[in-house]
This record gives sequence, C-alpha cells and structure tokens, in this order.
Amino acid sequence: MSSEATYTHGHHENVLSSHTWRTVENSAAYLVEHLRPGARVLDVGCGPGTITAGLAERVAPGRVVAADSAATVLDEARKNTAALDNVDFAVADVHDLDYADGTFDVVHAHQVLQHVADPVRALREMRRVTRPGGIVAARDADFGAMAWHPDPPGMDAWLPVYYAVARGNGGEPDAGRRLVSWARAAGFTDIAASASAWCYSTPDEREWWSESWGGRLLRSSVADHAVNGGHATRDDLRRVYDGWKAWAAADDGWFAVTHGEIICRV
Repeated sequence: MSSEATYTHGHHENVLSSHTWRTVENSAAYLVEHLRPGARVLDVGCGPGTITAGLAERVAPGRVVAADSAATVLDEARKNTAALDNVDFAVADVHDLDYADGTFDVVHAHQVLQHVADPVRALREMRRVTRPGGIVAARDADFGAMAWHPDPPGMDAWLPVYYAVARGNGGEPDAGRRLVSWARAAGFTDIAASASAWCYSTPDEREWWSESWGGRLLRSSVADHAVNGGHATRDDLRRVYDGWKAWAAADDGWFAVTHGEIICRV
C-alpha cells in the first residue's frame, strides 16, 4: 500500500475475514495464464497472503515477494504461506519500491490502487521494477458498479458514507473503471483490460458478506473515519448495519461486486 495515503479499511477481523477469503481462483483468475514456473513475482499490498500463496504455488521454484505497507498484516501472510518455501516478505510503499529496475517478471496488485495517494505513480513504479517483456497486473473493485437487491432502509446509506470516507483519505472507490486510464497515464501502451465479479446470494454468503461490510461500518477503521470525519454518527452507522442485516435475511438477497482488471506488458 502507500505511506502517502491512509488505508481506509484497517485490519479489523471484519476486514480480514474478507481478505483471507481471496484466492488466485476467485480474485486473480485473469492472471493465471501469465504465471510460469520459475518466474519472479512481486505481490504488492499482499494483505494476509492468501492470494500470494496461490501465486507461489504456480511459479515454484520461482520466488514471490509478499509486500505490504503494514508490517502487522505480514504476520498473517507468513502464517498463510507457511507451507511454502518460495515466499519472502517485505514492508514496502508501492510509490517507492526498494528494488532495482527489471527485478520481477510479474508485479501484481489486488485492491491496492483504489487506496493509494497516486495510482499513476504507483503503476509507474510497478512498471520500473518489472523486466522488459514482463507484466504488471492490477484488479480493483468499482463501488459505483456494485449492485444489490433488495435495498432495505439504512442499507442505501452505506455507499455515500464509504465514498466520503475513502475519498477523504485520498482514495478512489471507483478505481475499477479507471485502471486503463491510469495505466495509459503511467506510460503503458500494451494493455489488456477485462472485468469480473464476485456474487453473494446464498444464505451463508449473505450472512458472511453482511458481517464483513455491515460490521466494517460499525466496528472497523471505516467506522472510526466516518465518525471522526463528520460523515456519519454512530447511530447512523448502526442503522446502516441493521440495513445490511435486513438484506442478508431476505430470501431473494443478491449482491454483485464488479472489478476492473488490467494486464500491462512492459
């Protein structure tokens, strides 16, 4: 992540429950065809390392560096990659990576560019540490493209609150639609764009997703930023949480999270 922006979500258990659910299969399928045994990979903003583990399995005996701006979350990444012997760890700022030009074959970032202070600069730096012919890959959600049904009272307020918090912290929640634009501004000319989605609709999925996001707006750093920034009161956030739980209880509840994806050839 970046030392120049505040990571809005923090690492509360409501947040980590979502992050540890992520795998290469459900969060980086667009990248799989570009992974080769022996490749050197930098996983920027690795979080708890569950995607990192899948990358490492696919490029072994090549090595993966799991990098994050938060040293504490790297402890989780170490636990989740403990069975692998080809993962290294580093505290890193994506705006100023401590690696020589052309160090890696693949540089990957999942849900990172939406949070950093300068996504174009971040992509330039990711490009710098990638060898000629290698790739830079990024996937980010687009909050404005998310869709859900039904929309109980209270739930409709969660997105305006989150927009205010995230942009107040220097991020851009609608990152997915901007990835190609940012990559072009960073100097890439060979860009393959795609999109994919997560979907939550079963009772178990709805309960888990409502706790991840409804709970995040009640108990995590997102809630603290909302209150401290004057974007919502604790009572407001409780109504939002209750809206999420009403959505989860609906038999016809459905939620889609749309993502933009880019593969950029260096």
